[in-house]
Amino acid sequence: MREDQGAVIEREVSRNWRSFFWAAMAFNVIIGTVGMLSPAADVDARIIGLLVLGFGFVYFFVARDPLRFAPVLWAGILGKVGVVALLAPQAFGPDGDPIVAGALGGDGLFAIGFLAFLLTIADEN
Repeated sequence: MREDQGAVIEREVSRNWRSFFWAAMAFNVIIGTVGMLSPAADVDARIIGLLVLGFGFVYFFVARDPLRFAPVLWAGILGKVGVVALLAPQAFGPDGDPIVAGALGGDGLFAIGFLAFLLTIADEN
């Protein structure tokens, strides 16, 4: 919702975008929880899992009120693109782990979606 010359104009976010943010939340909660609780995980992997889980809670708030919390998606883009850039060479290399590669692919897709959402709402303003 925004004010325009004293009148309040309702703006709605499509159900598709809301579903996308719920999916981002679920993705991060699942990946983060698995990363933290995996018996094979070292302390660094557990810390990463905790941070991924934390971003899942951020996406929960975005899913509930996308326009209000849209600016935090910039942090999500930075985090997701950064993780992909740091881990992709190893994950997609000859000794790479397909599970990690799949998670990175998901991160890349969510980063693109976040950017598309932010650019779409910027165009509307």
